[in-house]
Amino acid sequence: MDLSDAQSIVVVGGGQAGAQAAFSLRQGGYKYKLTILCDEAHLPYQRPPLSKAYLKGELDGERLFLKPANWYSQNNVELKFGSRAVTIDRSTNTVQCEDGFRIRYDALILATGSKPRKLKVAGSNLKHIYELRGIEDTDLLKKVALPEKRLLIVGAGYIGLEVAATARKLGLDVTVIEMAERVLERVTAPIMSAFFTRVHQQNGVKILTNTTLSHFEGHCGDVSMAVLADGSKIPCDLVLVGIGIIPNTELASDAGIACNNGITVDRNTRTNDPRVFAVGDNTNRPLVHYGRKGRLESVHNAIEQGKLAASAILGSNRPVEDCPWFWSDQYDVKLQIAGLSQGYDEYVVRGNDQSAKFAVFYFRNGRLISTDAINSPAEFLVSKKLIISGVNVVSSKFEDTSKPMKEILNNYTI
Repeated sequence: MDLSDAQSIVVVGGGQAGAQAAFSLRQGGYKYKLTILCDEAHLPYQRPPLSKAYLKGELDGERLFLKPANWYSQNNVELKFGSRAVTIDRSTNTVQCEDGFRIRYDALILATGSKPRKLKVAGSNLKHIYELRGIEDTDLLKKVALPEKRLLIVGAGYIGLEVAATARKLGLDVTVIEMAERVLERVTAPIMSAFFTRVHQQNGVKILTNTTLSHFEGHCGDVSMAVLADGSKIPCDLVLVGIGIIPNTELASDAGIACNNGITVDRNTRTNDPRVFAVGDNTNRPLVHYGRKGRLESVHNAIEQGKLAASAILGSNRPVEDCPWFWSDQYDVKLQIAGLSQGYDEYVVRGNDQSAKFAVFYFRNGRLISTDAINSPAEFLVSKKLIISGVNVVSSKFEDTSKPMKEILNNYTI
């Protein structure tokens, strides 16, 4: 369906993906009505600093915003704050919001994002148990994250470990518990898990793996104790729950839009309704460099899909998909990740994994599929190019630190 003459485009969701779609539409020459329905009360903002610089107080709220307020007025983009979309009527092409606002669309972009997975144990309703998804969440945590407070973090994923690092910088006593055998087990190799465990322990964080939470106990309504499955107890003043996120698909599925671990989209972010697109954490998209579909929870994905949706609506040249990329900042460690390591059959290490500068390369069937680069930007950048190319490589060459990454790249025609 050609939507280049759409008179009204509605974006549901004011996060990075939805905002990028609006930016790209205007940059691409779209001149008609463009509305963003934001269920939060803030201008579209970036989320990664929430667990790091913003939590530490090194970054103020205005610097989180993707664009200043005057950009939206100057570019005739209407922001509807506090307008949570609750129904889509595909027969009349309208969106109904909880506050009564109703709007018609010729093209609709669903950027509904995701929500934190809830911890279902007794005592979860006690005060000072937090999750970290939006500005308000961080603001609440900032007020109570005081030196010598005892913080318990449930979940040793990236959010949990980033908050642990920030909290130690702020002087809190930090304990991390994780059900799996190691930290970051779902996304990285044992050697990387061991590295991050060591870094956190060296900075005073207590990490307990193979540990299951039973319930919380409290005093006067405030959380005061975490009780583990083996009966042991961890005193705590604050708790952060970071056990993953769930895509917000209810709006789409209730409207009959196909969903399967996210809103199902094609390479152009189009759903099974030709007028409806979906972008960001909430999508199950083709992973073109891996021959399968999946969800990506990243800034890269939000920006890329926002651009893809805009180009599809405008009928302009579509961007070429990058390989997935991510990053995490913890203490003085910058981790840059290229690609997806799931399903690797071999990995090699470049450099000394006991140092603060090395990289782990993951291979499957003779092809590089992912790289974890610790303070190693060249390894990250070259890996992206090799992953996109899909060429067969010789894994042992990546171990030789005497050969610069550029020289390794030049060995292959891409």
